[in-house]
Amino acid sequence: MTDKKKEFFLWRWLKRGLGVGRKELSFEEEEQIQTPMRAMVSNFVHRKLAMLGLIVFLSIFVFVMIGPKFWPLDLSDQDASLVNLPPSSNMMKVPEAMLKAGVADIAAGNTYGIGTDKNGEIYVWGHSRITDKIDVANIPDEVREADIVSIAAGTDHVVALAEDGEVYVWGNTRLKQDKFGNDMKKAMKAGGEDWEVVQLEASNQFSAIVCSDGNLYLWGNGNMADIKIRSKYEGKIAKVALTENEYISLLKDGTVAYTGYKDKNSPFARVPDELDELTVKDIASTSKTVAAITEDGQIFVWGNATKGENKIPEFASKPVKLYGGRYHYTALLEDGSIVTWGDNKYKQLNVPADIANAGNIERIFVSNYQNYALDTEGKVHTWGLKGFVLGTDGLGRDMLTRIVNGGKVTMTVGAISVIIATILGILFGGIAGYFGGRIDILVMRIAEIVGGLPFIPFAMILSAVIGSRIDPTQRMYLIMVVLGVLSWVPTCRLVRAQILAQREMEYVTAAKAMGIKEGTIVFRHILPNVISLLIVSMTLDFATCMLTESTLSYLGFGIPLPTPTWGNLLNGANNSIVIQQYWWQWVFPAAIFGVCTICINLIGDGLRDALDPKALGR
Repeated sequence: MTDKKKEFFLWRWLKRGLGVGRKELSFEEEEQIQTPMRAMVSNFVHRKLAMLGLIVFLSIFVFVMIGPKFWPLDLSDQDASLVNLPPSSNMMKVPEAMLKAGVADIAAGNTYGIGTDKNGEIYVWGHSRITDKIDVANIPDEVREADIVSIAAGTDHVVALAEDGEVYVWGNTRLKQDKFGNDMKKAMKAGGEDWEVVQLEASNQFSAIVCSDGNLYLWGNGNMADIKIRSKYEGKIAKVALTENEYISLLKDGTVAYTGYKDKNSPFARVPDELDELTVKDIASTSKTVAAITEDGQIFVWGNATKGENKIPEFASKPVKLYGGRYHYTALLEDGSIVTWGDNKYKQLNVPADIANAGNIERIFVSNYQNYALDTEGKVHTWGLKGFVLGTDGLGRDMLTRIVNGGKVTMTVGAISVIIATILGILFGGIAGYFGGRIDILVMRIAEIVGGLPFIPFAMILSAVIGSRIDPTQRMYLIMVVLGVLSWVPTCRLVRAQILAQREMEYVTAAKAMGIKEGTIVFRHILPNVISLLIVSMTLDFATCMLTESTLSYLGFGIPLPTPTWGNLLNGANNSIVIQQYWWQWVFPAAIFGVCTICINLIGDGLRDALDPKALGR
């Protein structure tokens, strides 16, 4: 089929589905439709609302079934630095005003960026709210009035250095993030050579300044981080690299040392022996590792490398500068190209092709998951985490990923449950309706007993008693079986009623006269004539099973976390704080689940009306 024919076919099918240009058939033309199934399809596609429900449902179904390939689920995934983030995509959206004025410095926290232009103005972008009441975008007036020359961003605070040597801190300052030590205050007051800042850094609740005289000043939450300096290293430090709660120092003689007080227990204190005989040119750090680059271009990484930080790639040119994010490293090579390695969960390793080997990169700024590269023309290039389309939950997990994978679980449970219920309903209903008599009485009494069970309480009790003894995957299978076994009664009654009517017709009598077996008559001759009604029943039962599974999960008796379902996603948002402050954690799961259920019911209503001769005006 050519592309034009395909396009014409799809357009014609869409027109029929929406009822555009529908041609009214005469009674004789309609009578040419011989089978109930063909009549149902013909009438269904001309019902606009039902077709709209079908299109939307199929779109959601394809989305949640194919989506996990694009948003794979990691059940162990959680990140304390990304919790409760609202939907956004602007974490690396550098303001145009700063670009026009010329970029002087850029720093970035977990979810926000902050920078200064050549006029000393400060700009903030991305999700800058630290708590409900603290926002780093609320820059103090004295900072706005100062000429800022350097800036650093930590997880919950910002540090800025003014041209006159004054240091400003804002954001979360409850844990001494703005409390300078006495030696630092004296150096700031003295000024001159005692306060010639060459490096400004900020990390998790603590900050650091290195001066040209080799002195290092650390301040912040001393309970969280090692912010002490051994006296023998004072006046010898050229640069520091801050990890999540410790630091490593590059000394002026080209050696690397752990200058804090946790050297006996810290993995960062175990500096590779090879570095004793080499001259180190630069150092960098991630959350759990530190790295050093030597004068001849060798790179060494040590610490707790859990995300591939120690898998150093081969370089086409000698590395000259090194930068660290949360779980990745970025290196600037001698020929101007950029190489990255480590964790690539948020595409922080995907350097844009136009700058990877451009050779015109002047400076690089790296944060947890964002990378900024400033070229010689003053243009800023970015790659990494832009944001989360549907936000994150209380453990820092992407809501889109969990909704997609949760939808797959919920729909799978609903579909398998309906299949089980339909098979049992057809089997028992077919036997009861065709044979009648005592068999009919026995089957229907069993059906009444099963139908009389209080469904939700029974499922909760069964799940609580048996479910605690099995793993989450087996528990999911258990829920499928429970839903199927307890939901077959309506299908059984429907099939029984239809077969009671069909078994007295002429074609059944003819089949008996020909010697056809009774099982064949029931399941190969009678059932095809009632299959259209079964489709309607299965459609509505599918929505019911999805709702029941979600109800159980919502009540805490369904599929347990961390395996997501639409039900336990809503259960996780079942508290007043989440409802009031983190609306995206319940609005999006509720919306897609509600739309999906409504569409299934629209499809079922459309199928029911398509099978009803009275609805056609006959």
